[in-house]
Order: sequence, then structure tokens, then C-alpha cells
Amino acid sequence: MSGGEGARRVRAGRRTVEVHRPDKVLFPGDGDGEGDGRGEGDGSGGDAGGYTKGDLVDYHRAVAPFMLPHLRGRPLMLERHPDGIAGPRFMQKNTPEHYPEWIRRVELAKEGGTVRHAVCDDTATLLYLVDQASITLHRWLSRADHPHHPDRMVFDLDPAGDDFEAVREAAGLLGELLDELKLPSAPMTTGSRGLHVVVPLNGRHDFDEVRAFARDVADTLAGAHPGRLTTAARKKERGERLYLDIQRNAYAQTAVAPFTVRPLPGAPVATPITWEQLDDPELTARRWTVADAVEQARTNPWSGLLDRGRALGPARRRLNALRG
Repeated sequence: MSGGEGARRVRAGRRTVEVHRPDKVLFPGDGDGEGDGRGEGDGSGGDAGGYTKGDLVDYHRAVAPFMLPHLRGRPLMLERHPDGIAGPRFMQKNTPEHYPEWIRRVELAKEGGTVRHAVCDDTATLLYLVDQASITLHRWLSRADHPHHPDRMVFDLDPAGDDFEAVREAAGLLGELLDELKLPSAPMTTGSRGLHVVVPLNGRHDFDEVRAFARDVADTLAGAHPGRLTTAARKKERGERLYLDIQRNAYAQTAVAPFTVRPLPGAPVATPITWEQLDDPELTARRWTVADAVEQARTNPWSGLLDRGRALGPARRRLNALRG
């Protein structure tokens, strides 16, 4: 449904969200910085391949049933680009007072004070955040009601360059090791350069325990493949090796949410995939965009994974046995 001049009203459940300046180009096309975006909701793509705020609203409205299970109950950090991806960005943790009262907030401790994070529990909140030019949603690995106990563990596979073949190989090795430890896991393209491997947990371990376990898994893998993989945090120590980053497994740290858009040309999307899709030699970190990520979402690539949160005790014992 349309709004007044320069605005569009979109129905989302019981609420109506007003989208301001829906024709504003957030992702310029190939022609120039102000190329036309797609027509609203038609999925056809503009002449120059640009995307407007209205296009992002349409994408998020369509992907919401698949994206919201990964967001509900989790504090967020918002990556906002009010003037589009060619303009300045800022990272927003604190929720402004002018946000609607129906958007859930959670106040959590930080060093020297607190932060009032937004929590995205429904489609209306998701579309409101898009109206605020929140291109990328970064989520906590724990939930607001148990902020110190994550129910996700994430391995971030960060290549030295744009060699996605190295990412595919490393993900395969990590998946095999996690299988040996009898931990369910699933890969996700980041929409940037690398891949995340996500492990569901039962939420009974604190971040220190989870990070220590993730570090030992990464060290075990890097030790077995020292020429290809590293856990060195300093770039100068990595050389051309792929970095197994486990630093996101900490209180108040975040990881890009599944199905979120990245502020890069073409509007690539962080997209869950199956382990079988990882075998595709044509796969890249930016394989899916707002134009086709919903199709991938509908295949339910992580089917059943989120209901299989595990304790780390048995996996720790198996890992210790492997490490000798």
C-alpha cells in the first residue's frame, strides 16, 4: 500500500511500516552513482543493476520467514549507510529514543555502562530497520535472556586474498573434524570473501568455555595443515594461509546474520548453504544477491540444524583424544 509523497506504507503482520524515500538508490548501478534501481518488487533488475531502498524492503519482506528465526531474541548491531554504500557508514549499537515503542530493546552491560540494543523479533521491526538504511545486521551469538551463554559457535574462514577454492577446502576439512567430534554444523557464504561454519549449542556453556573449545578445534586443524591454515591473529604472521578466526565467540561480539545484505556492489547476501553445495566449484562468497537469495532460502539448506544444539562436554573429550 502506498503512503504520502516520498513515502510508501508496507503492511507487516499487525503493523504498517512507513518507508521513507523508497526510490533512494542505496546500491548504485554500473553506470553511475545515481543509476535507477529496480522497479518495486518486480525482481527484474535496473538497467545498471542498482538497488533502491524499496528493493531492499521487498527483499526483506520476502526473506523474513527464513531470516527471523536467526534474529529473534538476539541483540543486534546495525551497519547503516544512510547515503548508500558509496557514502559513509556507521555502526549502531544503541537504539535511538525515536525508534517506535513496539521495537524491542534490551539493555546489556558493557565496560563502564550499558548499551540498549535493538532486537528484531518480527517483520515490522526488520522493515523499520531497513528504512533506517541498516544494510547489514550483525547478531550476537547469545540471546538477550542469557547473554553470557551462546547457543551458536562460529568459525570464520578468512582467506588471504580472493581465493575461494582455499575457503572451500578449509571448510571441508573443518566440517570433517566437527563430524568426528559428533557436532552438527552448517556453512554460510558471508557475501564478502569468506565462509562461516556455524555449530548450534545448547546454551549451557559460557563464552570463555566456547571460545576455548573453538580455539582448540582451530589449532588442531591448523596443526594438521600448517602450510594452508593458521590461527595467527596478526596478518603479517599469516602469509598466504587462510585464517581460522574464532574471535567472534565472545560476549558482545557479533557475526553477520544469515540472509543479511552486505554493503558491496551488486548487494550480495550472507547465505546459508548445504555441505553438498560447498562441492560446487563455481561457488563464491558472493554467489547470492538480493535478486536470488530468497530462492536459496526456500530450499531450507539448514533443515533441522537449529534444533540440534549440543553440549560441548562429549565433543571436548573426543577432541582431547584426537589431540593425544
